[in-house]
Amino acid sequence: MTYKAVLFDLDGTLVDTLEDLADVMNGILQKRGYPVHPVDSYRYRVGWGLKVAAEKSLPAEALTPVIIEECIQEFLSVYGARPVVKTKPYDGIPEVLDELENRGIKKMILSNKPDPLTQRVAEILLDSWKFEAIQGSQKEIPKKPDPAAAFDMCRSLDISPDSVLYLGDSAVDMETAVNAGMYPLGVLWGFRDEEELRDAGAAGVIADPLEILPFLQ
Repeated sequence: MTYKAVLFDLDGTLVDTLEDLADVMNGILQKRGYPVHPVDSYRYRVGWGLKVAAEKSLPAEALTPVIIEECIQEFLSVYGARPVVKTKPYDGIPEVLDELENRGIKKMILSNKPDPLTQRVAEILLDSWKFEAIQGSQKEIPKKPDPAAAFDMCRSLDISPDSVLYLGDSAVDMETAVNAGMYPLGVLWGFRDEEELRDAGAAGVIADPLEILPFLQ
């Protein structure tokens, strides 16, 4: 199969945001007198959107609609002001993006991170490359693994979903790719493990960004 485009997840796939996400959420928890969590544990707290991240981080007694919403708004304020402190592209990602541009393969980003934050992180860290479409979570569009946003992006570029290779690091990503009829390729440098990726439908799994290139020949 010749792929015309690669659709990337953002967090855990293109850029390592784990420490920044953990630092902001732990700061909110600490301010409220709640227990904080190890940075590595946030691998299993993020990926479904901010509401789920808050629910997975707050203690049981704080899981009320009011407190959850307050934490979401505080997170948006704090993280939105400084979304890139420790975040950086994974090793090998710049070389992959260079090669995709050399080959004329289109590049897209789809994230469950709120759209303004997705756009800002991409602007700061990935502005050296042309992405034909970048989209984060928006209220009017269902979050991944619903394929609606992926379909919209394909329509905007006039390409068929089955000509897209989807690169992501979580079950949510693999399920999105399967639901959209794209090729689901899981990555092991992100937030989740191979078992989760395979169970969610990954047709292939790679441990280094440059390993994507043989899939595109």
